[in-house]
Amino acid sequence: MREKLLIGRLIDTGSPVHRLDPRAKMTAMLLYAVMVMAARSWIALLCLTAFSVLIMILTRIPLRMYLKATKPLRMLMLFILIVQCLAVKGGSVLVAAGSWHLDSAGLAAGGYAVMRMGLFVSFTAMLTFTTSPGQLNQALEGMLRPFERAGIPAERLSLMTGIALRFIPAILDEAQTIMKAQASRGADLRELPWKGKARMLTALLVPVTVGAFRRAEDLTASMESRGYRIGAPRTRYRPLAWGQGETWFVGAFVLMCLVVIWIGLN
Repeated sequence: MREKLLIGRLIDTGSPVHRLDPRAKMTAMLLYAVMVMAARSWIALLCLTAFSVLIMILTRIPLRMYLKATKPLRMLMLFILIVQCLAVKGGSVLVAAGSWHLDSAGLAAGGYAVMRMGLFVSFTAMLTFTTSPGQLNQALEGMLRPFERAGIPAERLSLMTGIALRFIPAILDEAQTIMKAQASRGADLRELPWKGKARMLTALLVPVTVGAFRRAEDLTASMESRGYRIGAPRTRYRPLAWGQGETWFVGAFVLMCLVVIWIGLN
């Protein structure tokens, strides 16, 4: 189960993108989200796709890994496509069957939605492929630090995010262990019908949830025994450093964002 989840996994290839400051990559991710929402034409989406593929190539990670990252959401993307095709009417009629008909506007709206979702998920995978959870946690704390005067607890939020990222693989491993134990007793998930699979997965939630709370209690006791305190002064083993490469990287995203917005306005 853990091997099927690619988002959140670090794939270190030693590329220039891997060596960038994580704050630059998180800033680029925010700009990319703006670009995805601002892309309202096929020309803008194609330009954004070409830019995304270029950044992915710079990571030296095979493109098939980014395609695999969207696999868990393919059924959701198909559902969104179907809903858009059924709900949006307009343009020319492409297919007609009785009272139902598929219009070009509905197909275009579905294509926009699916392509946007695919690009966003793939680029989110790029962020996690090139940045370790510890670096993401440190970058989030650094970016939220200026907002502490507004009452936003930067260290607390970054700690919660870091613990959540580390708990995901642990919970998946525990769920896989329980499923193997159930399969050894004759309850193989692959051989059950759909109703049986639903009941088995529902029953799986209870031990997984109990295990997650047990891990949380153990982690709390461990942190308290080591004297961890929120707000205590501490140093960093690898302090963040913003250089010229980070400026060029973020600048490229700013320029692409302006291009996408300009295409949308014309």
